[in-house]
Amino acid sequence: MNYFVTAIDTDSGKTLVSAIITEMLGTGYWKPVQAGYPTDTEAVKNLVTRGSVTYYPERYLLQMPASPHAAAKAEGVDIHLEDFVVPEGSSDLVIEGAGGALVPLNDEDNVIDLAGQLDLEVVVVSNLYLGSINHTLLTAEAIKSRNLRVKGVIFNGAPNPESERVILLRTGWKKLLHIERETQVTKEVVQSYAKKLKANWS
Repeated sequence: MNYFVTAIDTDSGKTLVSAIITEMLGTGYWKPVQAGYPTDTEAVKNLVTRGSVTYYPERYLLQMPASPHAAAKAEGVDIHLEDFVVPEGSSDLVIEGAGGALVPLNDEDNVIDLAGQLDLEVVVVSNLYLGSINHTLLTAEAIKSRNLRVKGVIFNGAPNPESERVILLRTGWKKLLHIERETQVTKEVVQSYAKKLKANWS
């Protein structure tokens, strides 16, 4: 199975979560659309210890740190959903989206549509802040309207048991992990969370 990491907002922690899942699975990582530098692929490489991981090149590597549709337009690039193909020979591949689930790739398609196009199981990152319940439930509606499979949700940030409870109740998703507010993200931190995630993955 290949997995698509999406989130309720930009800077929700997708890259950290992608590194944790990649560390756990030890297979491959792919960021199909990268807008701006430094790249998330380099960030994941710097956090994962397992040498068995294959890092696949971006399908679209854009210079401008913006929504993919805006960066592509500024650089004279057309992003087409049908241009995305899962790299050959990959299994248990971690595929990281760009921004939140409904960030546009072009005038018709959104980042979350990659999950349907590529037949991926979705992992949702929900960082806990005031308003995150609303953003998470809206993300859930977008995912459910597309009939996508969801592996579960990973919460990120200071604990908020009531927010977690109502999100899990309303979505029916499985809680895979809670990432605390870390003062520093290191390889050791990623390894520690990978072990915790493994216990909840099956």
